[in-house]
Amino acid sequence: MTDLDQRIASALRERADGDVDTDRLLRGSRTLGRRRQARRRLTAGTALTLVGVLGLVGGVRADVGGLAERLPWATAPATATPLPPSADGAPGAARRPELVGTDPRVLHLGLDTGRARYLAWAVLTTARTESIRFRVGDGHPVLVEVSPDARAVDELLLDGLPGAEGVIPVTFDGRVREFEVGGGGAVRAWQPAPGLYARASMLGGDRNALAEAVGAIRWNEARRCDSPLRLGAVPQGARVDSCEVDVGAFPSGLTADFTLVRAPAATMEVRLVHGAQIAGQVAQGNRTVGGRPAYLYPDGHQLELLGIPKAHLAATFGWRWSNDPPKGQRDFTETEAASVLAGTQVARDLTDSRTWD
Repeated sequence: MTDLDQRIASALRERADGDVDTDRLLRGSRTLGRRRQARRRLTAGTALTLVGVLGLVGGVRADVGGLAERLPWATAPATATPLPPSADGAPGAARRPELVGTDPRVLHLGLDTGRARYLAWAVLTTARTESIRFRVGDGHPVLVEVSPDARAVDELLLDGLPGAEGVIPVTFDGRVREFEVGGGGAVRAWQPAPGLYARASMLGGDRNALAEAVGAIRWNEARRCDSPLRLGAVPQGARVDSCEVDVGAFPSGLTADFTLVRAPAATMEVRLVHGAQIAGQVAQGNRTVGGRPAYLYPDGHQLELLGIPKAHLAATFGWRWSNDPPKGQRDFTETEAASVLAGTQVARDLTDSRTWD
């Protein structure tokens, strides 16, 4: 096992979430916690994949926007990255803004791929938000977030900064504002169409670069939230709440993350982390999932399906922060996590997006 593998194994075992809001520790406030968590995760950079590959998988899950943005963007390869395929028949956000953030399988916006390169895309239905991170030429990465609810995108949250210093309120007047905190950057909030609210942000860039990048957004097309990981059947009463894909380090690394939820507040995350330097299994299996070896980590809330070349596929479930859940409330179980992992399909070649379908 390489040092890199050891760090990944340690991260999966510990699953440290960094600074976790206390409302995430309480069952009754879990939905609110997920909404804020989702908004913070959208501020994380393309380095999400790189951080995951370097063994900080658990930390990336919560709040790493500040860390990710400070990693050198030049480490991302120049190789053409995958792009989310067209969602035939689905309307763009400008035509049907009320559909934005309602289906984890569909992005209701796209990019002019002649000008811009996709780095990441996400649909978060709890937050009613869709996002694309992209780069125009050799410029700084840009994150565009869109929602039919202005409250979902009315604050730019910069993690790694104390208190109010990391929160930049925005108004949807179309102006581009530059800011100095967190290394500086620019943000614009506007309404691309009636009933649709958008925010574009760039760390390290200026208003001219941001304005140029915004021109590459396409509001009249729809794309699939495609990834090399496909889920099968989900547990009874559950639904897929979010789809997040990061290809900023492709082909040497990528992540694909799905969140399952079940009322009133059960949550399961299924994450695939691919890294070219991952040598093999992190541990000998102690479980069998769908006839394949798997490993349940000592915390009892992480189940990894073993044997996927240069990748880790794990489900996080159950009461990770407390051994005493509220009476009568049930979270996802190991059996349900095993069932979800058994039904997953992983592309045969994670470095070739043509094998993802």
